[in-house]
Amino acid sequence: MRLMGAVHIPVLLPQVLEALQVRRGGRYLDATVGGAGHSRAILESGGRLLGLDADAQSLKTAGESLTGLGDFHLVHANFRNLEMVCHLHDFEPLDGVLFDLGLSSLLLEEAGRGFTFQKDEPLDMRYDTTQELTAAQLVNSSSARDLEDVLRKYGEERQARRIANEVLRRRPIHTTGELVRAVAAAVGDRRGRLNPATRTFLALRVATNRELENLSLALPQAVKLLKAGGRLVVISYHSLEDRLVKEFLRRESRACLCPPRTPVCICGHKPSLRLLTPRPVTSSAEEIAVNPRSRSARLRAAERV
Repeated sequence: MRLMGAVHIPVLLPQVLEALQVRRGGRYLDATVGGAGHSRAILESGGRLLGLDADAQSLKTAGESLTGLGDFHLVHANFRNLEMVCHLHDFEPLDGVLFDLGLSSLLLEEAGRGFTFQKDEPLDMRYDTTQELTAAQLVNSSSARDLEDVLRKYGEERQARRIANEVLRRRPIHTTGELVRAVAAAVGDRRGRLNPATRTFLALRVATNRELENLSLALPQAVKLLKAGGRLVVISYHSLEDRLVKEFLRRESRACLCPPRTPVCICGHKPSLRLLTPRPVTSSAEEIAVNPRSRSARLRAAERV
């Protein structure tokens, strides 16, 4: 998403609506409300909406912007608990589920959250500020090996060892500025298309919020809650989450999960999904020009069978 003044620009909006096929009176779960651009479009298309977000401030802002648009309810919750939330609110079965993954522009703009290296602020990075673990705690309590593993696994950072060692040498690190300077000292302050600290910030954000683990837990719940013909739509922004989504959708759309050389199927697996996007849907040049963040967006969709 992107915010331009008070106007929220949701990523791949026409493609999301086409994939969801919103029908009047249908039940739709927006698992990542954020700036509420997709939620707004669902309500304006006649759908009923249950919206989740781990960030309480985003929900408050979303609630204000959606007032008067239709039948909706917003819940402060992580999507790893989406099945429980739907049960509690008697909001099932679902006609559609949307995940717009990644970092909300609201969080980038909110002072003091530590998501961006453009500002020097506390190294927090929590979506849910009631959560105990912060990025600073992760940085300052991890061993060199564990920190290297985080940077390599979640940021695909090739200089992970050098950065981890430099961070340990400079600890304690409490602000984004201190972390940026540690990365620059480790790998050089070279400026290309990406800031040298980009992958480090991504890795720490993903690890602090357990993003991949939560997504792995949420996707099967979403499929379980969908009615036959219901749609699952996921927008991802980096290779790790896109790979996870792709592998999940492919697995759930296959009739057999046995190893290739197994002569007769013994797994008993039955497909729960029909793939709608053999290849990910990406943004047009026109959308990227208006909303640069959409450049990395990848949309995948499937239908419950």
